[in-house]
This record gives sequence, C-alpha cells and structure tokens, in this order.
Amino acid sequence: MAKLKLNIVTLGCSKNKVDSEHLAGLLPANMYQIRHDSDKKADVVVVNTCGFIGDAKEESVDTILSYAAARKKGDVKQLIVMGCLSERYKKALENEIHEVDAFFGASDLNAIAKLLTATTDSNSRLVPYHYKRVLSTPRHYAYLKVSEGCDRGCSFCAIPLIRGKHKSIPIPDLVNEARYLASKGTKELILIAQDLTYYGIDLYGERKIGQLVSQLAEIPTIKWIRLQYAYPAGFPEDLIALMATNTKVCRYLDLPLQHISDRVLKSMKRGLTKKQSLELIQKIRRQIPGLAFRTTLIVGYPGETQEEFDELYDFVKTQQFERLGVFTYSAEEDTPAYVLTDDVPEEVKNERLERIMALQQEISQKLNAQRIGTVMEVIVDSEEAGYYVGRSMFDSPEVDNEVLISKEGAQLKVGGFYQVIITDASEFDLQGTAVAVSGN
Repeated sequence: MAKLKLNIVTLGCSKNKVDSEHLAGLLPANMYQIRHDSDKKADVVVVNTCGFIGDAKEESVDTILSYAAARKKGDVKQLIVMGCLSERYKKALENEIHEVDAFFGASDLNAIAKLLTATTDSNSRLVPYHYKRVLSTPRHYAYLKVSEGCDRGCSFCAIPLIRGKHKSIPIPDLVNEARYLASKGTKELILIAQDLTYYGIDLYGERKIGQLVSQLAEIPTIKWIRLQYAYPAGFPEDLIALMATNTKVCRYLDLPLQHISDRVLKSMKRGLTKKQSLELIQKIRRQIPGLAFRTTLIVGYPGETQEEFDELYDFVKTQQFERLGVFTYSAEEDTPAYVLTDDVPEEVKNERLERIMALQQEISQKLNAQRIGTVMEVIVDSEEAGYYVGRSMFDSPEVDNEVLISKEGAQLKVGGFYQVIITDASEFDLQGTAVAVSGN
C-alpha cells in the first residue's frame, strides 16, 4: 500500500517548529511520507499557525486560505489547522473557513495524531512524543523546547493566553530527548522557551537552567549548546558562570529587552528598570568576554514619546549589540496593553523601526569588519553553487549572520566544523576560506 503524502506547514517561531517535528514523530512511518513546508499537493496538509502579532496572524490566515483553495480544487484531500491562531480563534475560523476538516489548538498533538490514526496515549501531551521527532532542520542542529507557556504577563504579549502557564519539562526527559537527537546526528542544540531562565521553578522550586545545560553538555557528540529567549529579570547567576567556563556553551545570548525607557518598561510589566537592564548587560559582558548579544525591541508602544524613542535609539547606539531585531507594537486583544490607546501612528512606528535597523546595520558592518583576518570556528549548514554557507557560534540559524566559505580548494561537509579565516565582511555576512577541520 502506497504511503500517504503528508505536508506539515509551520509558521511562526522555532517553538512551533518543534511541535511540528513532534507531531511528525507521532505518526507511523509505514503510513505517511512526511514533508515539512512542501507544495500544496498532498493527501493531508497540517498548517501549524502563529497568532502572536498582527503580521503573523495575517500570514497564518492567508496560508490557511491558500490551502483551503487547494482543498477545494482537490489537490489536498484533508486539511487540518493547529497552533496558536487556532487555539485563540478556533470558533471564528470554523465559522469562516469551511474547507478545513478540523481545527486544533496549540497543545493538541495527541488528538491530531489520533485523528490521523496514529497509536498514542490521548491522555498525555509530553511523554509519548518526546523522543521521536522528524526534523525539519538539517540533522546537525535541532531546537530543544525546555518548557511551555509563560508566567510573566508582559502587557503586550498574548502567549500566556494561548499557551497557558509556564510548565517545565523534567530534566531527565530533556536529556533523553537530546540523546535521541544526538544519535540521529545532531551536534548543535538550540534551547528555546518563552522564558528560558525561568526553567525549573515550577518543578524544582528554583531556576534549574544551569543544571540542565550542564547535563546536556555531558553528551559526547553535542558540540554546541545555544541559548535563546532568556528573560532578563531574575537572570540566574550560575548560568553566567557556566557560559563563561563551559566550552560547549556558545558565547551567544538571546536576551529580549523590548525597551529601555523606565516608563515604557513599567507599562510593559517587564519587571526591571533601565538601571537594572544596564547592570545586567555590563555584568554579562564583563564575566563572558567575547559574548555576542542578540536582543529584540518594540517601537511604537502606546504612549511612546519622541523622547522615549530617542532614549531607545541612543541605548542601541551606545550598547553596540552584535545582533538585534525590532518589531512595531501590535495591539493584541485581551492583553493588559489592549486597553491603552494605540496612539503612535503606523507610519511613525515604521519610521522608528527603520531608523533603529539602519543604525544596527552600521553597527553590524563595523563589528563584522573587525573579524577580517581572524580565524573562526564555523559549522557548515548548506552548500550553494559557488560557496558553502556556515555559521559561527555567535549566530543562530535563520535570524543571524552567515559565513560564506569559498569552495576554491575546499571539500567541506554539511554539518562539519571548520576553522575559517575571514577575508571580507558586509553588514550581515562574513566571507572566508577554510584553513583546517576542527572536528566533525
């Protein structure tokens, strides 16, 4: 009997990507030929949606509609929608888009698997699928989601409404999942959560992210461990020490700050002040020399004055972050900030975003130019016509810089680690030549 073609389309963040991979791991291999983000012709399509901000919701709706049209034409036999948008707006979607066979929430993987005739324990969300995944990434790196939900209650964020309270996954389960990934060829683990540094409080009564990272680092074939989405308030001291001393932990930290004005931070319910933010940045940089900081900011938050934006702009200019992203404020219903007047015009929001990103482009160009002539360890992610595409430990996949390695005189392997001398630099990429293998 021929296998059914199943296409999983994942939108939004890497946490959604992990959910899609776990769903694929629940399905019987002898029944389905599973692809991630392939074309619109398939027996079954599962769209894993994002509902975080306005643009993401619009993309999710457009994607559902495009597959609904394919379903109507007969190119798709069964269409399933899951994820954050479906969790939040299930009834409205059911009323509007009738071509979808079933809508599921963000935590309904077992129910979807049951519908697709997988054998699974319908009463458990985490245990059945923790060790089985069909990766959508190249096998040499994988995301490891260490917790679900969030307890923070930031005024602009709908994640607690969608994903619920913070729920840590036990350390033994995560270590076993990491070992499973390592057995399949994973060399880089990227730890993700809505609030990485809160990990463990609900299970163990204290922050345990440092202990988790230490145990993951003991897996012999794991070479890099990368930390993303580390909430700044209450940042654990032991994690700073671990990052400074453990050679497997990348000197890279994704620390979303969102703003620097005290009034805006207070309204955002971020739990720390400008002074505390600056002290944390200085402490981390002092104790972890050479660290690459990634942060994200929101411009156009309700009431953001020109002076407050200028304060944010000057902060970016002074701190010289290695990696930075900016979003315009999106009013999300049922969040604390939704009752505030969204009084910054869209054109002003976009202008402020463009100003900070132009500044960051200058900063990135300058910092990248300083790499010319140095030798960096690089993992190769892919091979293109004239070069290999890699990353240093200072770069996360899809969102950060790439290292373009000349093919001249080089035969490199995807997933291999190489010493690369940097020969040129642009705003967001480095160019180089491989000089030695550092371990594959």
